[in-house]
Amino acid sequence: MSPPSTALADPALRPSPKAKLLWALQGAVFWLIAVAAVLIWAFFDSGHRGWQGVALAVAIVLGIVNATVVPWWRYAVHRWEVTDEAVYTRVGWLTQESRVAPISRVQTVDTERGPLERLLGLATVTVTTASSAGAVRIEALDLPVAEETVTWLTQIAALHRGDAT
Repeated sequence: MSPPSTALADPALRPSPKAKLLWALQGAVFWLIAVAAVLIWAFFDSGHRGWQGVALAVAIVLGIVNATVVPWWRYAVHRWEVTDEAVYTRVGWLTQESRVAPISRVQTVDTERGPLERLLGLATVTVTTASSAGAVRIEALDLPVAEETVTWLTQIAALHRGDAT
């Protein structure tokens, strides 16, 4: 006798459409720092122009890809959903990860807003559970959606007064 099929459906919700801009800006900032480092290296060391040119070209190409292709790819993959039973997420772009956190295991629910998220009116909701895999993060939500999600998760978790361990 085979076990019953329990196929996991994809979470239904996407991050904010502004997530693409957030991820593009984050990638651009990282690679602009890399380009600046190569330019500083070229300014102080004129003996390695060939390698400096290669490093600069690689940083520029990777920066462009990271700021244009990666955000769209991540947005196509990222999903989340909160039900009465669990928090579901799917994240990644090269490596994809799906997580299910039962509500009875929720310990804390936090909201995080970095400088770029504040600029774009976004927030990340972090759901800490009694799991060795770590917290479940729902990234790049519009601030009102993040606030509603935190309120909803808090209310649901209060109804499921498990031991959360």
